[in-house]
Amino acid sequence: MVIKSQTGMQGVYLVAAELTYRGFIVSMTSRNAFGADLLVTDQQCQSAWSVQVKTNHQSTSFWLVNKHTKDIKSPTHLYIFVNLKGNQRPEFYVVPSEFVASHVYEEETKSGIWYSFDRSDVKPGSEGWEVFGNPGPPPAPQIDSTIQTSD
Repeated sequence: MVIKSQTGMQGVYLVAAELTYRGFIVSMTSRNAFGADLLVTDQQCQSAWSVQVKTNHQSTSFWLVNKHTKDIKSPTHLYIFVNLKGNQRPEFYVVPSEFVASHVYEEETKSGIWYSFDRSDVKPGSEGWEVFGNPGPPPAPQIDSTIQTSD
């Protein structure tokens, strides 16, 4: 059973798990942070990204975004679109914010203007994780020689 209010958080946790699995350091933002759900860095803290996660179910061909999506763009800000597929591995689409900003659809309805990003605009064949590059090896642990142990 799908609980709509949990779909978004499920996507955020799945993306965080996938990035961690790939070797990156991931931190969730506070839920009231505007525009970014996750902060990501490589193992040496040389590169950092903000990530906005949008999640839906396979039955739809688009993700809803907001009117600010056209303005929130940076080489280090990414969208990760997630399609949940029941018990199967979800589909992930890692898309630079500049691309998303230039591909936002607006539709005027009786209830207002809806903003969306269409799945057909995503390049098929790759999930896009390569945009993060190599996370690198974790830093070597530092041993404090001033700590004495008793034998």
